[in-house]
Formats: sequence, C-alpha cells, structure tokens
Amino acid sequence: MENQNPVPTVIPKVLVLRPPPVFPFFEPRYSDKFQFLKAWESPIPTEEFLETHAASVAALLTCGFNRITPDILRRLPSLRLIVTTSAGLDHIDLPECRRRGIAVADAGSVFSEDVADAAVGLLLDVLRRVSAAGRYVRAGLWPLNGDYPLGTKLGGKRVGIIGLGNIGLEVAKRLEAFGCFISYTSRTKKASVSFPFYQSAIELAAYCDILVICCMLTDQTRHMVNKEVLKALGKEGVVINIARGGVIDEKELVRCLVEGEIAGAGLDVFEREPEVPKELFTLDNVVLSPHCAVLTEEAVGDLCELLAANLEAFFSNKPLISQVAT
Repeated sequence: MENQNPVPTVIPKVLVLRPPPVFPFFEPRYSDKFQFLKAWESPIPTEEFLETHAASVAALLTCGFNRITPDILRRLPSLRLIVTTSAGLDHIDLPECRRRGIAVADAGSVFSEDVADAAVGLLLDVLRRVSAAGRYVRAGLWPLNGDYPLGTKLGGKRVGIIGLGNIGLEVAKRLEAFGCFISYTSRTKKASVSFPFYQSAIELAAYCDILVICCMLTDQTRHMVNKEVLKALGKEGVVINIARGGVIDEKELVRCLVEGEIAGAGLDVFEREPEVPKELFTLDNVVLSPHCAVLTEEAVGDLCELLAANLEAFFSNKPLISQVAT
C-alpha cells in the first residue's frame, strides 16, 4: 500500500546578507532547490536576523562588496560553507574561516576570459583613444578642429602582467596575438610559461611600457603599485587595472596622471567603490568602467551554474567544485 502521507522534502537553507549582482538571475533558477534567507528584506536588524537563524544556517552566499568578518562568523556557529560570486577573496576573513572549519568556494575561472577581454579593450581604448575620439565627434569638434590627434600602436609593446593566474594567462595569450612582448611578476615563477619573470613590480615596471594588474588583493599586494613603481614605468607608461582598486595607491596614480608622469590608465576597479576620484573625469587619457569587466551574459550564466553546483555538492556531502585554500 502506497504511503498516503509522504515526508515533505526539506529544502536546504542558504543565507544571503545582501544580494550579489548575480542574485536576480540566480534566485529564480534555483528557488526550488534552496531556501534563500534574505537578511536585507527582514524588518528586524541584521544581528537579530542572524541570531534567529544561527542554529540552522550551514551555507552563506556572498559577493565582493559584502565583508564577511569574524563578528559575522561568530554569530553563525553552524556555518560550514561560504560561496562567493567573486574570484577575489579579500572580503572574506580566510584565517577565521580556517579556524572555524568553514569551507570557501569562489567563482573559479568562470570570469577569466571575459575579464581578459575587458583588459585588452581598456588597453586598446587608452592607446587608440577610442572613447575620447567618440566624445570629440559627439561634441561636433571634428568639422571645427579637423582630425583627432594620433593614437599609439599596441603591437610591439612590452607588457608586464602583475599576477599570472587564470586571468593573467588569458591576458597574456591575447596580447601575444597582438605582437606584444610579455613579462610578469607573481608570487612564484611559473614553470609552465617561458615569459621573463621579475621578482618585483618595480623591476617589471622599469622594463615595460604597460602594466596590467591581474593579482588578488592581499596584505602583501595592497598598494603594490605605488609611487616608486609608477615612476619606474615612466612618462610613456600605461596602467590597466581589472583586479582590485587597492592594489594601486590611488592617490599616487591620480597625481601621476594629472601631472603627466605616466601616459594613461584604463581602470575598471577603484579603492573606494563606487566612489571614483573626480580628477579622472576630465582626463582623455583615462578610460573608466564601473567594475563590470566580469559582467557578460555568458559569464553570469556560467556563474549561476557554478554557484548551484557548489551548493548542491555541499548539501550532498560531495567535494566542492571550486573550493579555495583558506
């Protein structure tokens, strides 16, 4: 005889403190598999919300602008997994996660190709002045002032990559196709590549025409690109940053650009997002974008699948797909 009262399926709970940019795409696809506890929608203070769910929450979904501090972790004694939508991990207290036995999964290599494309796009825009030339046309200056000033060729440039991980390698592959000469600095020399390796950012900058920043933000890399590095890069040098704003000493970068100590910059990230130094707004040799290098339809779709796969693996006691070392 069939059971007339089947046991209802328990849907795993996933805590979300604030909605990641991908959440409007992720939630509708997977709301039948996970119960999302949305702290930002609760009428009670966040601290009370966490206390209410402290005993039942084992997984948390977060993103780069949500800082996961020791205080938050202390309030969630049952937490065993943090899944972040970002490749960077500077918003998560990894040592505290390690101490508490909390696993962390990130975006893996989902964004690598799209971010590399964006880096090359920013670089081409700076050198060939695409955005600035577009403003020139829209302002009606072409018939009045004649041809726009000359741009600069990309092919043949010496490009130094800071951080030769997944994204850095994709940037290198693309710029090699343009005829650029690639070198790099990283935590360790990569046996798998033949590009020249430099021990420090300042040594790399002294050799190169262009610096492309692809490394993670850590205590060791914060303000790695400082006054001395920018001076070594020189007046013809260009900086591209698609990593984290804090890798550059932003005040020094602004000063160098305003005073002409470097030739230009393409910036997708900033130290105090969404605030951007207003001094950059009027500089035609600076290309700005609002931390959107990762945002393509394809990458968002792939990310949603990866997030779900990590959560499903966790709740099924299987290995995570993109676990990181804590």
